[in-house]
Parts: sequence; C-alpha cells; structure tokens
Amino acid sequence: MYICICHAVTESAIRKAVSEGVRSMRELSFQTGCSTQCGSCAELAQQVLDEALSLPAAPPRVELKVVAS
Repeated sequence: MYICICHAVTESAIRKAVSEGVRSMRELSFQTGCSTQCGSCAELAQQVLDEALSLPAAPPRVELKVVAS
C-alpha cells in the first residue's frame, strides 16, 4: 500500500528502511523522501514506522563453514 503518494513510498519500503537501520521519522524522510512534500502522509508513515520498529528483528544469519578432514 502506498503511504506517501508524492514520493511513491510504500509500506514495504518503510519496513525495508527499518530493516536497514532507520530508527526515526527524520531518518525515514531523509532516506525515502516520505513526508517531505505535502506532509499528509506523516501520521500514517509514523504509525507504520512505529509498528515496524516494535517487531522483533530477524535473527542474524549464521554461516556454517565446512572443514575438510
């Protein structure tokens, strides 16, 4: 779903930004342009951001090394 029509920012783009380290509305606006033009998306963008921040982070990927004997 589009959250910011002016800059074509979707809900999934906000969630992706959070997974890449965004932690505030200011950072989200800087990275995506969300809420920097008309501002009508600010409240909904903040809700999506807060929801994404409240979800537990995915566990780090573990790489196994195979040791030849």
